[in-house]
Order: sequence, then C-alpha cells, then structure tokens
Amino acid sequence: MIPTENMVYSVIAAVSKNGGIGYKGDLPWKIKKEMEYFNLMTTQVNRKGVQNAVIMGRCTWQSIPDKYRPLKGRINVVISKTLNSVPEGVLLYPKLEDALKSLYLNDNIEKLWVIGGSGLYNEAVNDKKCKKLFITKIDQEYLCDTFFPDFDTKEFEETSEANVPKGIQEDNGIKYEFKVFKRL
Repeated sequence: MIPTENMVYSVIAAVSKNGGIGYKGDLPWKIKKEMEYFNLMTTQVNRKGVQNAVIMGRCTWQSIPDKYRPLKGRINVVISKTLNSVPEGVLLYPKLEDALKSLYLNDNIEKLWVIGGSGLYNEAVNDKKCKKLFITKIDQEYLCDTFFPDFDTKEFEETSEANVPKGIQEDNGIKYEFKVFKRL
C-alpha cells in the first residue's frame, strides 16, 4: 500500500474576480486560450505510455458537453455518491480519498488533477496532499452560483512553473493571468 503522504495531487481552476467558477452548470465565460491551457496542463506527461487523471464531481462531469465527454487523453474520474454508472473507461468513486488510494496504485498515471466542482475544490485546498493550485485569475466579475473556496495564504505561496505562461493574457476581450500556488 502506498503511504498517504505520497498521494499528492494538484487543483486547476479558472476563477473570476468575485470568486466564481460556474453558473447554471456552465462556465460563465468563453476563453479559448484558457481552455487550451487547461487541456495542455492536464494532458502533459513526462513519460511515454502514461496519462494524467482528472478528478471531478458529478455536476462537473455532467456539465461537460457530450461531444467532449470523457475528456480525451486523460483518465476521467468522477466522485459521486448518487451516480450508479458512468461510460466505459470512466472511473467512479464515492469519495476523493477512495479515488486517490486507487489511482496511486496505477503505475500508468503520472499526475492527478482535481478539476471541480466547488465541493471537491474545498476538500482539496484543505487537504495536505493537495500540493499545488493552478488558478487562472480572470480579471472580471461574472454572475455565478458556484465559487472557488478561499484558501489560506499562510499555507500557500505563489510560485512559478516553467510551463505556465507569465503576465497578463487577453482573449475575447477578457484579461486573465495564470497563477500557481504551492503548499508550504
């Protein structure tokens, strides 16, 4: 059995100025380059023959348009106590901890990414095994009904990563910045 301190993972999210991450089961914005960044980060691996896993809650899973579901090039993992089935090849677990334990036994997985929603994000930012937060800070407020949790800046410090673009980006008239926070 893998020691739990080795079961590390990261969070990736786009967050509006008012902390929003979604509205009525969809993203409140259309930022193509941010979506490309999300896809790059969650598919990028350092070893041949392995994949990353994206871990999401039921609502996040159901919010992905059918034509994109499951997300290609990644192992899709859904956390739900109410879903009874998911498509073939998609993994279903009742709790994040159960998923982590199982995924870490799989040598064909390189990185684990929690991709939403708010309940899983909240669990992750309060879990010592979550080591990095990859946050796209969108410099605009949006009407949202789902929010990213506040996180303790005494527990996370901003850092830089070689593959994360620096500085203010702009797409579709929307300014945003890619940030990485590392757990201390």
